[in-house]
Amino acid sequence: MSLLPKILEYNKAFVESKEYIQYQTTKYPDKKMVILSCMDTRLQDMLPKAMNVKNGDTKIIKNAGAIVSHPFGSIMRSILIAVYELEADEVYVVGHHDCGMSNLNASSILEKTKAHGISDETVDLLTHAGIDLETWLKGFDSVEDSIENSVHMIKEHPLFSSDIPVHGLVIDPGTGKLDIVVDGSL
Repeated sequence: MSLLPKILEYNKAFVESKEYIQYQTTKYPDKKMVILSCMDTRLQDMLPKAMNVKNGDTKIIKNAGAIVSHPFGSIMRSILIAVYELEADEVYVVGHHDCGMSNLNASSILEKTKAHGISDETVDLLTHAGIDLETWLKGFDSVEDSIENSVHMIKEHPLFSSDIPVHGLVIDPGTGKLDIVVDGSL
């Protein structure tokens, strides 16, 4: 059963009681930073608290593994927009230990798509269209190496200014402890 009816019921009360007022801010981040982090549920509240950011302080972009997998994909576009249009002047790529992308097996995902009704013909069509599903659905062996790779992809982007620091961090999802992988201010 869908959660949508309950979400809409709650939302109606949220709006009517004007709870939104406490979250009002501008579209420009107060701390002028953008964070790319993993979509892991353990980081939803912990990451902002561990980094001392509150609503309105930062732009937060989330995806599986905090990975920039393509220099001209939506993640990189969002970072460029945060920097050039929304006045962020520092970038943080934050991965975490015990990530679901660690040692992810593309074959396992494809088997699960088939269990949900995606046909072999669809997978074959994508493969014949030149999409390397094994690479596209691949995870990483080391979160630190993955963070370094994403930082490198951002820093080396032809539209990204070299005077903007890009940092790479790994957070412990159990304690919130942050470890530096790349200090972009050096």
